[in-house]
Amino acid sequence: MNTANPFIFSPSYRIWRHLAFWLVHIIVFTFMFRQANQNLGTQFLLSTVWALLFIIYIYPIMYLFIPQFLLKGKYGQFTLIMLLWGVGGWYWNYVCRAYVFFPIANLLHFKVGVKNPWAPVSFLTMNSMAGFASMIVLFKYWIKKRNDWLLAEKDKVTAELQLLKAQVHPHFLFNTLNNIYSFSLDASPKTPQMILKLSSLLSYMLYECKANEVLLEKEIEIMKNYIDLEKERYANRLEVSINIEGDIKGKYIAPLLILPFLENAFKHGTSEQLEKPWLNMDISVKQKTFRCKIANSKNDELIKATGGIGIENVQKRLEYLYPGRHELKLGDEGDFFVVSLQLELNESHGVSVVTNQSMETSIV
Repeated sequence: MNTANPFIFSPSYRIWRHLAFWLVHIIVFTFMFRQANQNLGTQFLLSTVWALLFIIYIYPIMYLFIPQFLLKGKYGQFTLIMLLWGVGGWYWNYVCRAYVFFPIANLLHFKVGVKNPWAPVSFLTMNSMAGFASMIVLFKYWIKKRNDWLLAEKDKVTAELQLLKAQVHPHFLFNTLNNIYSFSLDASPKTPQMILKLSSLLSYMLYECKANEVLLEKEIEIMKNYIDLEKERYANRLEVSINIEGDIKGKYIAPLLILPFLENAFKHGTSEQLEKPWLNMDISVKQKTFRCKIANSKNDELIKATGGIGIENVQKRLEYLYPGRHELKLGDEGDFFVVSLQLELNESHGVSVVTNQSMETSIV
């Protein structure tokens, strides 16, 4: 949200900014070129006259030549125009000195050090100011382009995150509905309870997961519900161990980060083809550090025959949401598979993918 003062981005502020710049310029030139025993007010007036003459020479470069030619890639035309403008500037310097500065100086009884109207000092000063003004224009143009790029990147990342999060839903639902469907075929009395838990999961994904972050304790509760749904398939054959350490209250995490790991563990590791399938989940929270380790028995043939997009999606989301603040390890230990995730939780509620403060988009 942009909380900047609207006046900063108004046309009136732009005018005042330019007036302040030229006032500082006049004051500096007044003291820089002041001659001994010369009236300070007279020197200030003459510096003001020169500032006005500089403006006539400099502003077409700033607001016409650079935007219309240089910034549009017309480099040949820009070079030719600047060469012609420089030649014209040399003659302009002569006109200013001969027909403006000298007459006013004589009228004010101001002693001019160099009376040659072709003297290059004011021409060099004028072009130095033009170069300085051009650097400001180009710098602000760079800021504008960088700002546009950041906004484009933010929109792109936001769209990709929404897509990745949306892909989790059908992937998860497909497997879970298949499980419930198998129970319904057998007219199992557990089917209604399983549907109720699935309804809770759907409500969580459809409504609460719209936020950038959710309460960690709620995310863990959803994972437990999912484990309960999966356990029904195995009756007493599946051994599940869940261990939670640390204070999980009041902590926030991006939604649906851990669920795909559990889904993958059940899909590939706790197969009914295994004699004694098992799954262990250890979660710990210490200050801002969140750790989750999921270990499960493994069915090599099932892993080779099937694949999934869940883990890949989580890896991409972690890169976006916790850049440089997470560590994900996937390990094959022979008879079992281990997923270990560590990340630094945000200090405040709300994940920001790209931090970008509002910048002024006008050029000078």
